[in-house]
Amino acid sequence: MPSLEKPPVVTTTVKWRFPAVHPEGRKYTAIALGITLLLTIISKVLFWPMLGVTAWVATFFRDPIRTTPQGEGLIVAPADGLVTMIQRVPVPRELVGELGDAPMVRVSIFMSVFDVHINRTPIAGTIRQVVYISGKFFNADLDKASDENERQHFVVEGRDGRKIGFTQIAGLVARRIVAFTKPGDMVAAGQRIGLIRFGSRVDVFLPDDCAPQVALGQRSVAGETIIGRVGGVPVQGIAQ
Repeated sequence: MPSLEKPPVVTTTVKWRFPAVHPEGRKYTAIALGITLLLTIISKVLFWPMLGVTAWVATFFRDPIRTTPQGEGLIVAPADGLVTMIQRVPVPRELVGELGDAPMVRVSIFMSVFDVHINRTPIAGTIRQVVYISGKFFNADLDKASDENERQHFVVEGRDGRKIGFTQIAGLVARRIVAFTKPGDMVAAGQRIGLIRFGSRVDVFLPDDCAPQVALGQRSVAGETIIGRVGGVPVQGIAQ
């Protein structure tokens, strides 16, 4: 007679902790803190606003730990933010050599100055291309920002040969795009690949066999939210 006892369940707990400040932002936090301390002598009136600015700078460069879903055919979000566009568009000319010239579905994620700005790779694989392009600083929420703003393109080739392209785009406030990886580097899904300082956007280009798994107006979490799935069905969303 089969045992009626329930199988043992392995449980673990995870405790919240305040995110660390990324090394790229420590010098900015230190500068803001130095000015704040100086204002304790010069102007008590300006001290409190500057203390708030210092806290914001430290928060802007926060680098939380993320848990990336594992599985075949999953594409995770490269950025925290608001999904503002999902549309089929021509591939950027800088990526045509790797992705081909056929139009692809682009998922655009807008990052406000309050979002985490560490960007992560959508899939595991090898970095095939990193292309930096200087440009203008229009509002990153505008469609023309994809072609005219300062930007940096990446292409990652997965173990199955599928290539995913994504682009960091500077915005009105952003003035520096930083890459942590270079062509030839091996990366894990959700690994940190760069950041954009102070507000921006990230575009992801999905191959035809990958269906979007996010809806317009949805918020994504870098390294955790599944934004595409190979062989999946596009999802629909309801604002409420």
